[in-house]
Amino acid sequence: MTADIERYRANLRDELNGAALYAAVAVAEADPLRKDLFLQLAQAESNHAKLWREKLAGAGVQEEPFVPGFRTRLLARLARRFGPSFVLPSLAAAELSDRNKYAGQSDAHAISAEERGHAAVVQALANARNGTATVGADIARAEPWHRAASSGNDLRAAVLGTNDGLVSNFCLMMGVAGAGAANHIILITGLAGFVAGGCSMALGEWLSVANARELAQSQIAKEAEELEQTPAVEQHELALILQAKGVPKEDAQRAAAQIMQDKRGAMDTLVREELGIDPAKLGGNPWSAAATSFSLFSTGAIFPVAPFFWMTGPWAIGASALASGAALCAVGMLTSLFNGRGPWYSGIRQLIFGCLAAGVTYGVGVAFGISLS
Repeated sequence: MTADIERYRANLRDELNGAALYAAVAVAEADPLRKDLFLQLAQAESNHAKLWREKLAGAGVQEEPFVPGFRTRLLARLARRFGPSFVLPSLAAAELSDRNKYAGQSDAHAISAEERGHAAVVQALANARNGTATVGADIARAEPWHRAASSGNDLRAAVLGTNDGLVSNFCLMMGVAGAGAANHIILITGLAGFVAGGCSMALGEWLSVANARELAQSQIAKEAEELEQTPAVEQHELALILQAKGVPKEDAQRAAAQIMQDKRGAMDTLVREELGIDPAKLGGNPWSAAATSFSLFSTGAIFPVAPFFWMTGPWAIGASALASGAALCAVGMLTSLFNGRGPWYSGIRQLIFGCLAAGVTYGVGVAFGISLS
């Protein structure tokens, strides 16, 4: 019982701090629509505080006088001094961090969904300040710019995956070559690095995507349960999200009510806007991601290995270095597509750093080869 009382007190302090902070930000907000939204969030936090106040009273514990915490006072002062937009990123980060704080508390299910909704609302407010918000019909579908950004991220991942295989295997083989190993030992080492690195990257990618997919599925299942049990709460949160994106309050409430009439559409919209998950993808296919990761790593890793199939001695080492150097330059030039630098600058920079890394491992190989022999 003592642990429950401490939990009630901690939850009450958190909610009262949230209410005080949103109220202070509302005072500093000049835009009447956004001011109203902050006041609604403050009222919601106050309502949450009422739950914990009642829990304490039911346990026969007198409520302690509330004094806003240091963080609340500091952010409120910053909001008054520099405006709400100055503290919105901090508010959004805090709400995102705390969005599931009641998920494991069986006596807080009534407000757990609202807390996650608040995270989405504040994030939408922060995005609106940065000019990235969407309005109107965009709320109910995946944005085209998001798909374009995804394509850019895919290209970046492909280039970096290839670079990982190239640099790691190049350095590995140069280290063994520096130790004075025979040609077949260097070749076996390169092939082992090729396979081991590719498998390691594939397994890591599989685990990452599989875990992300499972987490998304569990969150979607929880959202579906809340939509079924507390549709009014979900509709209110959706209206707040729409309002945070710039839709007038009455229009947001009307649009939310209309969206909620179709449960399937409402679920899709809530998952996208409240959880930030695309239900059509759920983070991708782990097997496809693993195969892609293996292929990309292997594409880069084969360059330093290939010359050793038909050459031996210093000629093989020199050809491996040339092939790897050319590939490094090409990879660097490809990175110019998303780093904003010129292709030749990016290519030469990549070549220099890659060769330096290989030079270091070659030197280490020489040193250990001499000492061990």
